[in-house]
Amino acid sequence: MLVDSHCHLNYRGLAEQQGEVLARARERGVIAMLNIATRESEWDDVLAAAEANDDVWASVGIHPHDADDHPDVDTAKLVERAAHPRVIGIGETGLDYYYDKSDRVRQQDSFRRHIHAAQATNLPVIVHTRDAEEDTLALLGEEMGRAAFPGVIHCFTASDDFARKALDLGLYISISGIVTFRNAADLQTTAKWLPQDRLLIETDSPFLAPVPHRGKTGEPAFVADTLAFLADLRGEDRDALSEATSLNFYRLFSKAAP
Repeated sequence: MLVDSHCHLNYRGLAEQQGEVLARARERGVIAMLNIATRESEWDDVLAAAEANDDVWASVGIHPHDADDHPDVDTAKLVERAAHPRVIGIGETGLDYYYDKSDRVRQQDSFRRHIHAAQATNLPVIVHTRDAEEDTLALLGEEMGRAAFPGVIHCFTASDDFARKALDLGLYISISGIVTFRNAADLQTTAKWLPQDRLLIETDSPFLAPVPHRGKTGEPAFVADTLAFLADLRGEDRDALSEATSLNFYRLFSKAAP
């Protein structure tokens, strides 16, 4: 009973063999995958995969890298597309000051539009943040004060303090294959204490393949390896953690609940 809460099945490396990728995931016990959109041109393809497979779900959103190129993707457009029965989340969105591929003010404006869509639909916002902890928390806190909304910090690599403040806001935290890397000591320290009832697992495939698959194209099947590492790191039973993180996924992304 495994869930990959964040993958990109339409990206190069997976799209060309999507059927085989899904089959390998199912063989390892993956019961659901959330296929994430990062730009408007992907929305139809992401939705098509979800329409064709009962265990694949979709999100709609604009990555902060692409905020400059999507000034017309407003809250209304996100809400309209999120009405599709296979769309269960808004994003990924957020702030990325590491690469600064889009203007920071435009990133913030796009982030707010996504949050407003989450507030309007009660679908979780899927948050990407890199080198932008202070602004991410400030924006999340301000909007949460205006109207509560569900959400998850995806592919968590931020500080211990950020994790605590995100949890205080009611958000979930998703751990990727990065936690298995030898240079991820700080992340491993945080991952040990994260409350089990707020924890999700993801691959972010085709990126970030976990040990023992480093250097390979990531795929949803590898969520099993990240789960095994995380359970051992936390001193928890693997089956119990697998069940807990899967139930957390359906609790957060309630539109997908059986």
